[in-house]
Amino acid sequence: MKFMKLGSKPDALQADGKSIRYISSELATDIIITVDEVKFHLHKFPLLSKSNRLQKLLSKANEEYSDEIQLDDFPGGPKAFEICAKFCYGMTVTLNAYNVVAARCAAEYLEMTEDIEKGNLVFKIEVFLTSSIFRSWKDSIIVLQTTKSLLPWSEDLKIVGRCIDSIASKTSVDPANITWSYTCNRKLSELDKIVEDKIAPQEKIEPVPKDWWVEDICEMDIDLYKRVMITIKSKGRMDGVVIGEALKIYVVRWLPDSVDALVSDAHARRNKSLVETIVCLLPCDNGMGCSCSFLLKLLKVAILVEADESSRGQLMKNIALKLHEASVKDLLIPARLPQITKYDFDLVQNLLNLYMTNVKGSHDMEVEDKKDKSNESILVQRSLLNVGKLVDGYLGEIAHDPNLSLSNFVDLSQSIPDFAKPNHDGLYRAIDIYLKEHPGLTKGDRKKICGLMDVKKLTVDASMHAAQNERLPLRVVVQVLYFEQIRAATNVRTRDSTQALVNGDEECVKTGGESCHSLNNQMCQLKIRDEEFHKNGKLNKKSSKNSRSGMQLLPSRSRRIFDKLWIVGKGQGENRSSETSGSSNSPTSVVPGDTKSSGSSLRHRRHSIS
Repeated sequence: MKFMKLGSKPDALQADGKSIRYISSELATDIIITVDEVKFHLHKFPLLSKSNRLQKLLSKANEEYSDEIQLDDFPGGPKAFEICAKFCYGMTVTLNAYNVVAARCAAEYLEMTEDIEKGNLVFKIEVFLTSSIFRSWKDSIIVLQTTKSLLPWSEDLKIVGRCIDSIASKTSVDPANITWSYTCNRKLSELDKIVEDKIAPQEKIEPVPKDWWVEDICEMDIDLYKRVMITIKSKGRMDGVVIGEALKIYVVRWLPDSVDALVSDAHARRNKSLVETIVCLLPCDNGMGCSCSFLLKLLKVAILVEADESSRGQLMKNIALKLHEASVKDLLIPARLPQITKYDFDLVQNLLNLYMTNVKGSHDMEVEDKKDKSNESILVQRSLLNVGKLVDGYLGEIAHDPNLSLSNFVDLSQSIPDFAKPNHDGLYRAIDIYLKEHPGLTKGDRKKICGLMDVKKLTVDASMHAAQNERLPLRVVVQVLYFEQIRAATNVRTRDSTQALVNGDEECVKTGGESCHSLNNQMCQLKIRDEEFHKNGKLNKKSSKNSRSGMQLLPSRSRRIFDKLWIVGKGQGENRSSETSGSSNSPTSVVPGDTKSSGSSLRHRRHSIS
């Protein structure tokens, strides 16, 4: 900490109790100056030689035949006047960051300027402020904090503005060029000091982080903090991420954790002012500087302390820009009266509406560079996919609420376009929970809520669960089983075609190398294939038995539906050609004779080809 000593004489000012100060001297005092409730018994000459105001007041007192002067509303109180009085006597006075502002305001009040005497107190304090205080990071912060109790004097003397400009200028310096100490609020433990002493000076040097200043200014009152941050932002050299980090640390430092403390009568007004100030200080970078989680927590507090509509609206806009980064937990904001739901559903619905408005706006915006347009489109698609998952997860949480209406559930689900949900497992889970928690739904309501779900977008596990879910309408279960059958058949055909391509490639390689083989070798190969085919026929019988036994694992309701689907498939197959009908029969309808005949016909066709 910087300091300055004035004067050289020993301190002769004595105290007699709490309310009397006097100069210990052979000469009797001839004037009494009262500051607040403290009386100073002093001599006229040293004071009048340096204070223009005391000259005027003493002249007026002489006219009234009085030797007492009353100083009303003296800035800094008795302690500040004591510094000025000692300076007038030439006694040693030490100025530092804690008392320099009070001394400066007191000297201005007493008019201790250069007009009265060269090198007067006002001049010396100004030199100290300019050459030392405002050049020091820590001292500038301390001085700024002391100015609040000395308003409006400190403001009129531009001490507040100069402190703020000094602090803001230092935060904007390149961290690589910082040479001053910035560990104002970080004290080393004794163990750390011992370790540091053993380390070479070169090894102690560590790179200065970009947010080195954010903790030091957190001790300021919200009014001063606001002015400092506005000045920092106005310089335009500070990254929005660092500003967002500074705001987050300040909120953590000053906002209480408990809801009761937030809304208590003693602190409600202060907390409301703090939240509104932080919102107006948010970086103007489309919400990039602050995380979505922090903004949502700030929104919760803003609702609790009843911040004004403009602050909440600004928060909503910033959150909507980063909604794809949110988590389900962040969106679980408790509802307030007159809402009857557990969580604030309307708030989330409004956030989704704002988000979709932003997405449509970015999509409609014309971008000249095709590459930039492509990159922007990819980012928007990823954002939509994340929000789609977020909505499904949120629906799964609020579906437990018995007061959540079906229309609200449906509206929220339809806020996001269908292509943003390539997978409907999360939506199915939410629907299942809602059906379980609302058993009194009518048949039409169950059909309506299940209509939100596309069974073709369910995974195998979700389809298996849905096929056995008694809460789903029968029609939905039929759709699940039908599309699961189609998917299974598609997978089999894909696997067979892939295997055929592999075998075909191998045969082509062999044929290319054995083009001169004899007819006997070809006949042997056909014979071997014929035997393999018979074996495959036996395997098909076993597989059909296995499939029949596997169907017994399904519940009775789903098994009956599954059997009907096979019958429908068989009836449709009879209208096709003979080859097609043979391949479309159910595994349960295959008999040994049929397998043998189909195998022999295949064998004849292969002989005719060769």
